Amino acid sequence: MSNGKPEVVVVTGATKGVGRAIVERFARDGARIALLARGRTALAGTAKEVERLGGRALPLPTDVADFDAVDAAASATEEALGEIDVWVNDAMTTVFGFFADIQPDEFRRATEVTYLGAVWGTKAALDRMLPRDRGTIVQVGSAMAYRGIPLQSPYCGAKHGIKGFWESVRTELKHQGANIHMPMVQLPGLNTPQFDHCRSKLDRKPMPVPPIYQPELAAEAVHLAAHDRRRRQVFVGAPTWYTVVGERLAPWLGDWYMAKSGVGSQLTNEPVDAPREGNLFEPVEQDPGAHGDFDEQAHAHSAVLWAAKRRRALAGAAGLVTAAGAAAVAALRT
Repeated sequence: MSNGKPEVVVVTGATKGVGRAIVERFARDGARIALLARGRTALAGTAKEVERLGGRALPLPTDVADFDAVDAAASATEEALGEIDVWVNDAMTTVFGFFADIQPDEFRRATEVTYLGAVWGTKAALDRMLPRDRGTIVQVGSAMAYRGIPLQSPYCGAKHGIKGFWESVRTELKHQGANIHMPMVQLPGLNTPQFDHCRSKLDRKPMPVPPIYQPELAAEAVHLAAHDRRRRQVFVGAPTWYTVVGERLAPWLGDWYMAKSGVGSQLTNEPVDAPREGNLFEPVEQDPGAHGDFDEQAHAHSAVLWAAKRRRALAGAAGLVTAAGAAAVAALRT
């Protein structure tokens, strides 16, 4: 709720995977949610689910690679729902395959949707939030914003780019003293439909890098980041945390490990006819929801996220333990 009124939230990539889970999480709060995505079938299904959960939906067919379309969607949102409180940049697409097999137009398109989609979303949101000096923009990132892996060069490049862009704009906002909150959420491998509907050059079906987590954890992290202004980043899953730490301490080790195991860990045994067209240039008109095909392998809980949500309590407990220990040592010395 914002000032006692339902929040107005915009989510890009709103109809599938992480975006769908984010929408459903905000809908449970009764939020008014603008749904930005290309596929009309999935937009209709997502809007219906929002209404069922108690929110209000505004489906807006939008290609986030087109700034004019994103800006028009932002205007339509404020006209229909009110001033935007939270904007979530989640839209993505990619091409699974070795870089040498990816064509320039494919790489460009994946970059325009995933990277420029976040840039254009941020621009459209800031154009409206800065004059009134309030609002939140959440960037949905990935462990791959810190560590590139094989078979995902378009996606890894885009997520690295988003992180650099985010750091730049955050510092500008701080310099200006703007009351705009802009956190970033870093995610692990997730059980989403992207492994079914993104373009692939591979002869086996791609899969997330294990361990795999459910998309609702990502949604909970985005919701936390959006509402706790002390948060700069929120991490989901132990693999995200140790990927970030490992890349800082020993990037050469990451190179070795990914060269050795990174390809095989992303391939199932299910054969597919390559290349698979996917949704790179046109949407796949279906409504798969938030989950992919890996429910049996996916974790529904994350200790890292659990700890993040209880950071203050855990810090207080750690302080008490430290104080008790110091007191015990002092008592032994007397």
